[in-house]
Formats: sequence, structure tokens, C-alpha cells
Amino acid sequence: MKLFFFATTAKGVEDVLAEELRALGIEELSVESGGVRFNGDLATCYRTNLRLRTASRILMTLAEFPCDTPQSLYDGVRAIHWNDFLTPDMTLAVDCNLRDSAMTHSGFVALKTKDAIVDEIRDRCGSRPDVDTRDPDLRVNVHLFRNRCTVSLDTSGTPLDRRGYRLDRNVAPLRETLAAALLDLSGWDASVPLVDPMCGSGTIPIEAALKASRCAPGLLRQEFGFQRWPGFDRNKWKELVRAAREEVHETISVPIIGHDISAKAVEIARSNSMRADVGDMVQFSQGDIRNLAPPPAPGVILFNPPYGQRLGEEEELKVLYKEIGDVMKQRCKGYTAFLFTGNLELAKYVGLKATRRIVLFNGPIECRLLKYDLY
Repeated sequence: MKLFFFATTAKGVEDVLAEELRALGIEELSVESGGVRFNGDLATCYRTNLRLRTASRILMTLAEFPCDTPQSLYDGVRAIHWNDFLTPDMTLAVDCNLRDSAMTHSGFVALKTKDAIVDEIRDRCGSRPDVDTRDPDLRVNVHLFRNRCTVSLDTSGTPLDRRGYRLDRNVAPLRETLAAALLDLSGWDASVPLVDPMCGSGTIPIEAALKASRCAPGLLRQEFGFQRWPGFDRNKWKELVRAAREEVHETISVPIIGHDISAKAVEIARSNSMRADVGDMVQFSQGDIRNLAPPPAPGVILFNPPYGQRLGEEEELKVLYKEIGDVMKQRCKGYTAFLFTGNLELAKYVGLKATRRIVLFNGPIECRLLKYDLY
């Protein structure tokens, strides 16, 4: 049976995600703003949740219908065969996002959707499921755009960026999925050293080690949403997990280095790397960026400095961005450098001309990944 999916991701990462899907053998796909559409069976659902590094969620589309009134919403949702996915003993939650539609209140749309679902289950089974917004057995996603409603199931449950290793975090950490995307966009293929001179809680070096060791990110998680569904195929899932585990390399052949001025950040990064089971693959060190000593070139160096979102921060950050430029010029010759920032004014203080600029979004913040060739 052919099923239809939509893998969500950060804006600007859609093409990277599409390449990941093609690498998994999924050829029929459609790149859209905010994600990629594709089709397959339940095994495809399991495999993409397990292996994709840059997807935030995998949504499975159940129905699409015109919707401009509360009654048309209720009727369209109720027509879905909910007993295939939900029993009275399970819990559910409904997420809603809408735009340019006759109905304008997302909370009301979510409530009406919930009513239609529980009414359908009660009429068929004699009792109804409860709502649990924090940790539901089934998470329903309603997308209403220009009076057209798409109802999907969130197959992932907890967002896929939450791998499970980052229990300790520094201030404003980079999402794991975005860190993985930065590595892909940098072209780093685990054949040369990777250096993160401002590693914070260690997300970029840890994601690099997971990539280099061919460890599927889903192997680190406790659970996915689809595992609570009535039709969950445990044997197929065990088979896919076993195959993924067999691919993992115990060692890697290139240095991955995380460096930070904060001793506390380095301690957090080391703890996170141990939880990700890559503690032996990443070298963490504490010190000033001006004393950075990367391995011999060639290599890739990836900076993720603060953006200066708070008032009064920009002045002191101008000095930091100038130091980043000095480090690139004096200590990283022969490297390819990348700077990820949400502040293009500050990026000017690097004092080097970027050879490539890639637009990405870190949550709501429009950012740039700037490439510098350090001859």
C-alpha cells in the first residue's frame, strides 16, 4: 500500500534533505518550502525516521479536502478511518498551523479536529481516547492553507533533532538537525579534519562524528511515534535497526576537534559526546580562539559565533568577529572555512570576502552560511 509522507526541515535545508532521501533510494520526491514530499510503505516511514539527519519530523498524510467552515472541517476529519491508528485506550493531541483561510483561530481548529476524531472512535468502539498534549500516543497534524485542509500523523513523536545525547546544553545551542545540514553544505565528507573553534555544547563535532562513523541518528533515541500505533511491525523495525547497527564504524580516520574558551562548555560537550557514544572520536580542548592550532591542511573549519541578539552585545562581538578573521588568515591557511551567522553586519568585521553565501533559517532567524577559501 502506497503511503504519502512529508519530511519537514529548516528553511534552506530542503535540498540537503532531498539528497538524503535519494541516498536512501527514494527517487519520487518533491521539494517544497519547509520540507520534501515522498511516498513509500510503512518500512519507508521507519527507515527515514531512523536514518535522516536533517529532517525535523516525518508526517504521514491521511487526507486532503476543501475546508472553509467548522462543519466542513469536522466532516472531513471524521471521514478518516481513525480506528486504524487509534484505540480508546490511547491518548492523542492535535497540532494546527493555518494561513490565508476563512478559519483564523488555530486553537479552535485543533479542538474541532479533536472532537471529530473522538466522536468517530466513540461511535465505533463505545468509548473515547483521552487528550495528552505533552506525551500523546498519537499526534495529529492539521495544516490549513487557503481553505484547503491536510490532515497528517506525526510519525516521529518527539522532533527528530532531539537525538537524546544533548541532556546538557550551553546558551542558545544549535539544533542537531541544523548542525548536520551545515556539515553537508560545507562538503565535509570525513576525509579531512573538521574543526569547530567555538563548539559550545559540542553539537557540530558530535554530529560530524556520527556522520563519519556512519551511525544513524535514530539509533540514539528511545522511541518514535509510530511505535505506539496499533499496526506497528516490531519485526520489520528490529530488522532495520539491526542493519543500521551493522553499518556503524567503531573508529574513524580523521581528527574531529571541538574548541571553546569556556571550560564549562567543553565539559558539557565531552559529556554529550559520551552519551552519543563518540567520546573517543572527538578531541575537545579549552582555550582562547587566538591560540587555535588546527591539524595540517587541508581541512574544514566551521565557526558558529553568537549573533548579538541582545541589546548592547554587538559592540563586543565586532571584536570577536575580527578575531575570527585574524585566526582564519594566520592559523588556517589551506583550510576551507565556513561561518554561520544571523548577523551580516557583524560578518563584515571578519575582513575576508566570502566565495559563497547560503541562506538558512535558525528557527525564525534568517542566517547565512559564508564560505571562505583560505589559500
